[in-house]
Amino acid sequence: MPRVTVRYWASLRSAAGRTEDVVEAATLADALAAARTAHAASARFGAVLDVCAIVVDGEPAGRRNRAEVALADGSVVELLPPFAGG
Repeated sequence: MPRVTVRYWASLRSAAGRTEDVVEAATLADALAAARTAHAASARFGAVLDVCAIVVDGEPAGRRNRAEVALADGSVVELLPPFAGG
């Protein structure tokens, strides 16, 4: 199973209490489920995760089916919550 880094930004980082986790995940859906499980005690984490933009290895995941986005050993998943600013 590939080992993947899941990085948290902004309010998601605050809810997680850390900047990243390393999880075992074959697909983006697996990585998101692992992150949600790791932070299940934080209702805020789950709520913010649901509205994040996702970037996988430098490419936006967009609306692709999360179960069809394959991850490789060393992949990086960036979770970017919405933010305001100029």
